[in-house]
Amino acid sequence: MSGDTIQLGDVTVTRVVEWSGPVSTVSAFVPDSSPDGRAALDPDFRNPADDAYHCAIQSWVLRSEGRTIVIDTGAGNDRERPQIPLFDHLKTPFLENLRLAGVEPEDVDLVVNTHVHYDHVGWNTRLENDEWTPTFPNARYLLPRVDRDYFDPENEHRRPPVHTDADRVRRQGSRLVFADSVAPILDRGLATLWEDSHTIDGNLTLAPAPGHTPGSSVLKLSSGTDRALFVGDLLHSPVQVAEPAANSCFCENPVEARATRYRLLGEAADTGALVVPAHFPGRGAAEVRKSGAGYELHNWAPFEPIRVN
Repeated sequence: MSGDTIQLGDVTVTRVVEWSGPVSTVSAFVPDSSPDGRAALDPDFRNPADDAYHCAIQSWVLRSEGRTIVIDTGAGNDRERPQIPLFDHLKTPFLENLRLAGVEPEDVDLVVNTHVHYDHVGWNTRLENDEWTPTFPNARYLLPRVDRDYFDPENEHRRPPVHTDADRVRRQGSRLVFADSVAPILDRGLATLWEDSHTIDGNLTLAPAPGHTPGSSVLKLSSGTDRALFVGDLLHSPVQVAEPAANSCFCENPVEARATRYRLLGEAADTGALVVPAHFPGRGAAEVRKSGAGYELHNWAPFEPIRVN
């Protein structure tokens, strides 16, 4: 295997990076975290000089039972993102990086969006002749039905009320994400909306992991003696492994998010599953074991490390 690919049972897992760098601060991103917990992230996951949160936006390409599967599709290029100016009209070589991993967009059979946030659905589409068209034209897109319904602008009356200017900017951003990255997939009949659970093949299943968003999900890999949990934004930062009660500032239901985090970290510790979050730089994925009131990371995956300066 190359530095970007590992083997788990009969499944190969390849990391494809879209972007990496500092985003905001750890104390802003994970406001429930403790000062000691944040300091323990230095230097790989936090800059001690300014508390900058070290982040990677990446996709995971799985090859399983003859199919090519992409888990989460990053932020995407050319998008209007007022809610996060750092990624407004982004330009990255994501498709070139995908090709370097041996995958043309036409090769992809399935796309899994673990949830409907801007940095997980962006490359569902790309801009061609001023129109948002599917990036992976031969793929089925697996979307949690709960998130599709929750983020559909037609259902905004069901969401929490908007009180502040920041709330209004986030709500505008949510509409734009749905319009450029979700609606084109739905309109072309390429989406499979699932709920409760969804079996992809003999190695892979999707299960609900609610809290970060109502429809957040986890992809579970079980092949031979190997196990892995692709947990999306259940974990934004390693501080949430040591302190599972610490939510990110983007968790829609904090109580539910904490309960889900404890449950899945416990499952990973009990089964020895590799935990694969969406945004960890460094080697990107690790096993966990119980430590005090929380957990600790160990046995990092042998991916080539991402360095964030």
